[in-house]
Amino acid sequence: MFEYMGWGKRNRIRQIVAADDRCLMLAIDHGYFMGPTHGMEIPAKAIQPLLPHIDSLMLSPGILTSSVDEKLRGIGWVLRASGGNSVLEPDIDNEGLILSAKQAVRLNASAIAVSIYAGAEHQHQTFLNLAKAIEDAAEYDLPVLGVTAVGKKLKDKKEKRYLALASRIAAEYGADIVKTYYCDGFEEVVAKCPAPIVVAGGPRLDTYKDVLELTYRAIQEGAIGVDMGRNVWQSEYPAAILQGVRAIIHGNATVKEAMELVESLSTEETRRKELFEVTQEDIAVSSIH
Repeated sequence: MFEYMGWGKRNRIRQIVAADDRCLMLAIDHGYFMGPTHGMEIPAKAIQPLLPHIDSLMLSPGILTSSVDEKLRGIGWVLRASGGNSVLEPDIDNEGLILSAKQAVRLNASAIAVSIYAGAEHQHQTFLNLAKAIEDAAEYDLPVLGVTAVGKKLKDKKEKRYLALASRIAAEYGADIVKTYYCDGFEEVVAKCPAPIVVAGGPRLDTYKDVLELTYRAIQEGAIGVDMGRNVWQSEYPAAILQGVRAIIHGNATVKEAMELVESLSTEETRRKELFEVTQEDIAVSSIH
């Protein structure tokens, strides 16, 4: 899958993608535009029970340095490299680069992630962000994850034609992995994208079964893995659902088998405790993008 890469880049990407060519990434970078999202108000505390079950973390550089123990081993870091806006703006597509490849290497990153917003007002700018990041990362054999973001105005664009276009453009620019959404006809999105695809979890789904079915369909239809965030750490039993997702990705479990595992692990001991009051506004904000 990654034979075309030099040894250094292959070594870094294998900190993200396991030996079975699949990956389970935990996304906790939402604060770069959402702020202290509920469920991830205190990242160091929230991720502690989840770290044993993942291949890599997708996070912002400041959360890496403030909330992750430097002695931790066996997990890759995918550092967010684009940003510059917040949920307080009419949309979130006006992004620039916030992390250089050199800075990422100094933080021992396995890869960097850059969002593109196809069809948005600042499409051109975000495409050039990706191009610049890929150019700079090449000097260090640093993999780049191209993220097909949709923002507020394009939130209904999670359909085959749009996602195939955005994913292909990210691959055309040289993204080593593309992160995009699942959709009806997802096999076609995968077939038309020459880079491996990781599926975004997106806003929180209604049930654990929905999360597991999304994971199962994504893998069956060609994704190499998922990047789950809110569907894990905003749920009632984060470690339980994460292990169910892992069973599908790395254990080839069925949805039924994974659901049984989740149910068996959902105990009072593993229940997530809300640390702060969660308002309807908090819930609405965390459903963006």
